[in-house]
Amino acid sequence: MTGSFEVNLLVVVPGILGLLWSVKEWISVANVKIDGHPDILANQDSKAKTAAADIVSEMIKISTTIQEGAMSFLMAEYTYMAVYIVLFSIFLVFFTGVPTTIAFVVGSITSILCGWIGMKIAVFTNVRTTHQCWKNLSAGFDVAIQGGCVMGLSLVSLGLLALFALIEIFKAYFDFSSSQVMYEAIAGYGLGGSSIALFGRVGGGIYTKAADVGADLSGKNDYGLEEDDYRNPACIADNVGDNVGDIAGMGADLFGSFAESTCAALVLVAASPDLKDSWAGQMYPMLISSAGIVVGLVTLLTQGIFYKVKDMPDVEKALKGILVISTVLMTPVVIYLSKWCLPQVFSMGPGYEHVKWWYCAVSIMLGLWSGLIIGYVTEYYTSHSYTPVREIAETQKQSAATGIIYGLALGYLSCIVPVICLGVTILVAHTLCGMFGVALGALGMLGTMTMGLTIDAYGPIS
Repeated sequence: MTGSFEVNLLVVVPGILGLLWSVKEWISVANVKIDGHPDILANQDSKAKTAAADIVSEMIKISTTIQEGAMSFLMAEYTYMAVYIVLFSIFLVFFTGVPTTIAFVVGSITSILCGWIGMKIAVFTNVRTTHQCWKNLSAGFDVAIQGGCVMGLSLVSLGLLALFALIEIFKAYFDFSSSQVMYEAIAGYGLGGSSIALFGRVGGGIYTKAADVGADLSGKNDYGLEEDDYRNPACIADNVGDNVGDIAGMGADLFGSFAESTCAALVLVAASPDLKDSWAGQMYPMLISSAGIVVGLVTLLTQGIFYKVKDMPDVEKALKGILVISTVLMTPVVIYLSKWCLPQVFSMGPGYEHVKWWYCAVSIMLGLWSGLIIGYVTEYYTSHSYTPVREIAETQKQSAATGIIYGLALGYLSCIVPVICLGVTILVAHTLCGMFGVALGALGMLGTMTMGLTIDAYGPIS
């Protein structure tokens, strides 16, 4: 066991480091000059039909349009969110009390802030990634990863620091009958994050599909425009929607999962007669996420050593490598953290009076490695490099109907391994630690969320 000051440092310092690294990477992206690489490309582009300066001007024009569209959508969406937050807060005050309402508002605002940061860096990095790929693939990949890690690190860091600040404020200014009651009130933080995810993920998803399918077809059929012709408003709206749904929406979605899992684990810890009086034990769920930030930083520093990007096939390997490195590094960290924070044996309630520290470590590792397996399975069923997608393409030669049917069949098939992974994780974790084990399994799956978000954000950015 250790003192509360050391525990607080281990929660706060990684969060601050994550934010500082995000700022550093944002500055690095901002330092990319969009000038067309005149010294490098002068010879090879000397016979090009379009001058480099004209291409750069067009790139800036299109990217500016996409940025304006993304910010306009966010402002409209956040206006509706603000109304919802106010109205639902009034409802919560009457039925749950002031503390839960405060936690809900803080969770909502933090989720909105994370989505806004992700959107800003995504649309800011888009054009710079394109510009650097003009130079070479490696430079473009590096810029896209830099932009993506701003989203990953800032979301987890802000979420962690906001939750920790909420706990400290509640301890100082509210008189709760027990720590369990306090953490039950703080569960409103997760509710706020999930509520915003509903708007961001679903609203953004519907927006991008409406643009992609509806207006896109209109532009092609009514006016004869190509699908990626920027003169087609749907093309711009589609690019805006990719950022809205896959950056702001995805960020809010994962923030909600992170907040809910952490709050659930905190409530269960506070209900334990052996952990509720230990500050290290109480902060154990949050320390898992703070350790994930440090592991993410180490992964970013080392991935370039193990996975160098020179050709297109290297990109896929490098992205998977980021997830592999972070998962491998997180494994010993989880084991040490569990042994450091928890007693040798403790009680988690009736039926689980003799839970050992390594039971918790096993629960987290099950979620951690299940997340990696699910990532690989998802990639197998959705990447053009593997058989399933190629088979769907072959069936399209016969008719669209066969392609749709075969695609649905493969979609069902792709769920088998993820469901088995989730089932095994829940079964074993619950057998070892009860519902606390299930919560830890979820936190383990989110333990590499900094790098998972980096990879997810890489898609819309690139």
